[in-house]
Amino acid sequence: MNDRYVSPLSERYASREMQYIFSPDKKFQTWRRLWIALAETEKELGLPITQEQIDELKAHAEDINYEVAKEREKLVRHDVMSHVYAYGQQCPKAKGIIHLGATSCYVGDNTDLILMAEALKLVRVKLVNVIAKLAKFAETYKRQPTLAFTHFQPAQPTTVGKRATLWMHDLYLDLQDLDYVLGSMKLLGSKGTTGTQASFLELFEGDHEKCRRADQMIAEKMGFADCYPVSGQTYSRKIDTRVVNVLAGIAQSAHKFSNDVRLLQHLKEVEEPFEKNQIGSSAMAYKRNPMRSERIASLANYVMSDVMNPMLVASTQWFERTLDDSANKRLSIPEGFLAVDGILDLYLNVVDGLVVYPKVIEKHFMAELPFMATENIMMDAVKAGGDRQELHERIRQLSMEAGRNVKERGQDNNLLELIAADPAFGLTKEDLQSCMEPSKYVGRAPEQVEEFLQEVILPLLEENREILGRRAEITV
Repeated sequence: MNDRYVSPLSERYASREMQYIFSPDKKFQTWRRLWIALAETEKELGLPITQEQIDELKAHAEDINYEVAKEREKLVRHDVMSHVYAYGQQCPKAKGIIHLGATSCYVGDNTDLILMAEALKLVRVKLVNVIAKLAKFAETYKRQPTLAFTHFQPAQPTTVGKRATLWMHDLYLDLQDLDYVLGSMKLLGSKGTTGTQASFLELFEGDHEKCRRADQMIAEKMGFADCYPVSGQTYSRKIDTRVVNVLAGIAQSAHKFSNDVRLLQHLKEVEEPFEKNQIGSSAMAYKRNPMRSERIASLANYVMSDVMNPMLVASTQWFERTLDDSANKRLSIPEGFLAVDGILDLYLNVVDGLVVYPKVIEKHFMAELPFMATENIMMDAVKAGGDRQELHERIRQLSMEAGRNVKERGQDNNLLELIAADPAFGLTKEDLQSCMEPSKYVGRAPEQVEEFLQEVILPLLEENREILGRRAEITV
């Protein structure tokens, strides 16, 4: 295998679970399950198909004779008919009724829908587990004051836990989108060459009700509630767009998280996990590069750009069917899922091992707090008899002087000393120190964390408790 290209998504990033969903075994076993469901349905609706034929099909549902199919495809240049032929070689009694009345999209499109639904369920499990880890982190640090940033400039403080709720809320919105799309997934069913079910109407001797029942029966046998009510030969390719949009939304949220972690790691306030033997740089041995967060961002860029693939495919389909979707779908759908799978494993791994440095956070906080405390200081000075307008101007001037000391001279922020030395305020340094309690400036951040967890997240986690407890193993 070292002499040919292998996708990094399989080799480095995606889990075995997700790789299996889009594996040849899963695909072609699903084809055979669909052929069995079709034969059973046709038998139940009165066609001359025997139980012996169905039993023969079931006996070979999993032992796929790949070499026969590959050799046949070289000859006929048609993957579905090659597998019909290969299945028939194993099932001589059922050979004549395999794929009866169906077109290629009966197995191809129905399988794509089944695999996408199954893959969305795996994505959902991982997404809920990331939310659970973030909830635990937010609860732990809900009262830890920290500088908030607007424009990456120090702004009114927040808490470390409150910031985590922002990451969590993005994922919660993604989960809502995922649940909506997953809940609306249906099968194509047995619609025929142009979606009119003409071949099935012929098989059932003009019985429209049997044609309708066939769709419903096949859907139920494959674990779906229903089939799409109308289609051409294929299901609407807009469905692929809806699915990949969900994946791109998750990628978008994860990318934002990775940006924040990398910026915080630069500030030395928060770090992603760094293992004992991990090497941060080939040249600079001291470095602790945020490589997992960087990989999240890199994979997320790929998934977000992948949205264009199903959009272009859906917008350029002609009438009831063209085949210029096929090669694109084989790439864009599985690889979008494999990339998001890798993203969520990384996200779970990073959150599970996030390291917080409260002393560094406090140091940065206290360096900026005098500026942020000026409104409280001004109010105290007014209470002591000062003029609000005059004090505002004095604070503005002193703040600019303290800013120059920090930026131009590399000194500590001495705003409190400047204010204490100004008789207009009538306040001592001890008076001013009472304004320097960080928790006074975080507003309702701790309460917002508690409310969000109690009212939104914990009920969600309780509903999904049977899928919690996953850990992510990353290979590189």
